[in-house]
Amino acid sequence: MTEKQWRDLLRILDGELLNPLPVGFIIDSPWLPRWAGVSILDYFTNESMWLDANLKVVQRFPNVLFLPGFWSEFGMCTEPSAFGAKCVWPENEFPFPEKVLADCSEVDRLAKPDCRTDGLLPFMVKRLVHCRKAIEDAGHRIRFACSRGPLNIASYLVGHTEFFVGVKTEPEAIHKLLQLVTDFVIEWLAHQRTMFPTIEGILTLDDLVGFLGENDFKEFALPYLKQVYASMDVPVKAFHNDAPGLISAPYLAEAGINLFNFSFKHSLSVMRGLVGDSVTLLGNIPPRDVLAQGTSDDVRRSVATQMASIDDRRRIIFSCGGGTPPDVSTTNLEAFCQAVG
Repeated sequence: MTEKQWRDLLRILDGELLNPLPVGFIIDSPWLPRWAGVSILDYFTNESMWLDANLKVVQRFPNVLFLPGFWSEFGMCTEPSAFGAKCVWPENEFPFPEKVLADCSEVDRLAKPDCRTDGLLPFMVKRLVHCRKAIEDAGHRIRFACSRGPLNIASYLVGHTEFFVGVKTEPEAIHKLLQLVTDFVIEWLAHQRTMFPTIEGILTLDDLVGFLGENDFKEFALPYLKQVYASMDVPVKAFHNDAPGLISAPYLAEAGINLFNFSFKHSLSVMRGLVGDSVTLLGNIPPRDVLAQGTSDDVRRSVATQMASIDDRRRIIFSCGGGTPPDVSTTNLEAFCQAVG
């Protein structure tokens, strides 16, 4: 993200209406490698290919806010690897971690990883260390500390089904697991900022919060999100959850979140009514069915519908409802930007 883009982002969060209206997308390994013409495995294992792909997209779309920008990650394997998860690496499909625990009864055998040395985390940091000069020479800075959220990581460690069953049958074990993971996430975000002092934002991603009812959200998600977002004094505190978000939305400001990327199934007007005026919305056309699989005209129509759904366009960054999915074309991104104007 350039200095101007960063200042613009802060202006948006402060409620200033920009002209032209802002466009932004969360981009990472599901989309960027294929768009850049390299395999997913090459993108993860070759620093030059990773850097070239990220430079290519910011140069091709210089006016788009790509979040978090030059994201050093290894897909969903990133944080679970530090807990000892076996990671499976297909050539051109998404990698995935296998669970570490047989069930919730084994939570006590987990220890908090050292984010400086464990799993793939030091490789993530070294990639940025090696590429930092090239990133800065291109006019950009490393702005965000990033992590999957506590529920996301915990569910990979114990299994998704086991996690949700445990919420009802073994709540003490789930709380113990979530606190351990939360402490790790806080240290991991802090370590990133220590290594790169230009970081002034947090991005966490946690779709699992969208599968909880309100009471369970308030018990098993909200306290841990609060800890994460209170842990760092930065002006941008972004959260991604493109699963159902109506239950969690009214609590985001309380959690300390001020930028929210959410499901396309919730309109901008509905989400604004739920999150209040202090949270900036990042959305919200269908990512797969329209942005990736639709025509340029489909994209333009969908953008127009979203824009027409809300009168006050302050604290909105027009995007898709979730991260940028595989196979989104340059043509459709151009159509999106043109439609926003």
